Amino acid sequence: MGMIKAYAAKSADQPLVPFEIERRAVGPRDVLIDIRFCGICHSDIHQVRDEWGHSLYPMVPGHEIVGIVAEAGAKVKKFKAGDKAGVGCMVDSCRTCPECRDGEEQYCKSPVFTYNSKEKDGKTLTQGGYSTRIVVNEDFVLRLPEKLPLNATAPLLCAGITTYSPLRHWKAGPGKKVGVIGLGGLGHMAVKIANAMGAEVAVLSRSRKKEADAKRLGAKYYYAMGEPDAFKKLERTFDLIICTVSVDVDWSGYLKTLKRDGTMVVLGVPPKAPTVQADSLIFGRHSLAGSLIGGIRETQEMLDFCGKHGIVSDIEMIPVQKVNEAYERVIKGDVKFRFVIDIASLK
Repeated sequence: MGMIKAYAAKSADQPLVPFEIERRAVGPRDVLIDIRFCGICHSDIHQVRDEWGHSLYPMVPGHEIVGIVAEAGAKVKKFKAGDKAGVGCMVDSCRTCPECRDGEEQYCKSPVFTYNSKEKDGKTLTQGGYSTRIVVNEDFVLRLPEKLPLNATAPLLCAGITTYSPLRHWKAGPGKKVGVIGLGGLGHMAVKIANAMGAEVAVLSRSRKKEADAKRLGAKYYYAMGEPDAFKKLERTFDLIICTVSVDVDWSGYLKTLKRDGTMVVLGVPPKAPTVQADSLIFGRHSLAGSLIGGIRETQEMLDFCGKHGIVSDIEMIPVQKVNEAYERVIKGDVKFRFVIDIASLK
């Protein structure tokens, strides 16, 4: 296909810079997408800076990708040129393990992630959406709702499915009280989706500064957990808690705010292993669980759900030249609530 323009990190201690990458030729089952927008996920920052280890360079981040199909391979059935299409966190998997057969490809024994991963040949690095084009097997390409704005749809491909999946799995809905820890890129999507599912939603944050935003997004309640006796007052309140933050929290304190048989689901990776008091699990039959993005089938379900309910991310658009500045602002929490790169700025 030749070289295309991108933005890449060449090492963990360098800023992202203009770069060129080569995409493979379009095969019979491949879809070529002209990328229009790509969201910035906090995991992009973690991986660019090798904070999780095993980073591969040069690295083109980005797994919240939306655009227009430019070409579809001869055997592609689901897409044609001109269609809106998206790509999330994965571009392939082994296809044969129990997880893949169950449509839970995110738990595959050998997943191929959209960037910072290796293709099945074991050599070629995958490169993400901070680029002008991408070629993906049609099984890992998503249909986008026609009525939703393309730019604000991009974060649904990660932030949307990461929160939708546990809400659906643990049956958020009418009659259920859902607490959301944190009101950032993931948290604000959890509030919107849980509210649309019919659950009664509360935001659990450190201070009162995000209360107006939480109520605007659909939260019925807001609790500042840094206030005296906040945890005591909320004991046995929630059926489900979604923890969207990547910092240390009072794990035992939050577990005690669950009703009997309630579950707290961890989506963010804290800097060190959680310390949990056994009694916060035992006295209430509570569960502490985790969840990772979602499979392709469920991601499509989430997009259709968001299309039906008019749900998109609250975004701030930036040109790609401001990506390093945006990274610093994400770390400070200075964005409402997701940066989206206008890929036209690359051309």
